[in-house]
Amino acid sequence: MTQAILIKSHGGPEVLSLQDVSVGPPAADAAVVRHTAIGVNYIDTYHRSGLYPLPLPSGLGVEGAGVVESVGDSVTNVKPGDRVAYAGGPPGSYSERRVIPARLLVRVPDSISDETAAAALLQGLTVHSLIQRVYKAKEGDTVLWHAAAGGVGLIACQWLRSLGVTVIGTVSTDEKAEVARAHGCTHVIVYSRENFVDRVKEITGGVGVPVVFDSVGKTTWEGSLQCLRRFGLMVSFGNASGAVEPFPASVLASRGSLFLTRPVLGDYLAERQDLERASTELFAAIRQQAVKVEAKQKFSLLQAAEAHRSLESRNTIGATILIP
Repeated sequence: MTQAILIKSHGGPEVLSLQDVSVGPPAADAAVVRHTAIGVNYIDTYHRSGLYPLPLPSGLGVEGAGVVESVGDSVTNVKPGDRVAYAGGPPGSYSERRVIPARLLVRVPDSISDETAAAALLQGLTVHSLIQRVYKAKEGDTVLWHAAAGGVGLIACQWLRSLGVTVIGTVSTDEKAEVARAHGCTHVIVYSRENFVDRVKEITGGVGVPVVFDSVGKTTWEGSLQCLRRFGLMVSFGNASGAVEPFPASVLASRGSLFLTRPVLGDYLAERQDLERASTELFAAIRQQAVKVEAKQKFSLLQAAEAHRSLESRNTIGATILIP
């Protein structure tokens, strides 16, 4: 038997329950991984609340790091004893051990700790897809990034700075503003007391930015569109404040022939070569210290509900992990 967080109904953090579960042998294409660190991400709260509903009962969590205990007969990319990490796939990482498709596993370099891997992989791969493929960021660009002091935001600020990109970031507090600046955010806007649209216009001389990366959703949507220059790209990749209300496509036309995308990480990593390339480049950025990742908040499995409350209250800075 092993312990895992399960949900039997959708709802608030109180629906998370630590239970004893059995882990059977892996299928031919799967592996059993013993977790040493588990990533906590906003998508976990969407799964829990039912915004992205799961078949119930269900495990929770899509990111983890640990050691391979056993593999199925057809698995060739990992072997027992390998240190691995994964981001994506079927929920179930909030557990001491689990069975997972081996194609999702990447080996963790010796120079990177399990905690760093668990804190960095999903958010780091998200940033990679956003700034390398959704919008190819280049030296001289100026971009707007909401929630710049969050786990994804801090990785993005550092990575973009290493590429010569100027980042305008929004945060909720002065404390988070200091953290964002320390991680490469050039212009920090404390949205609780500043109008971010006015500040972006001021910083860009009234022109606006070519791209907005918005994981906040409902409360920043209208302002984000106002910050874009003609032919700008709106990258909506989260709903921390709630889902964006339906709107007519003519809104994009009236704001300067804007583009809109709602990227899903799984689509950008659907091919094994894409996963290997992205994870290799992420680990290289960490090893070269272009990107530094630290789990600022650590909780036990039993404290998973507390971790969710902290995340949803926007009291966290950077990455949050569970230690089984």
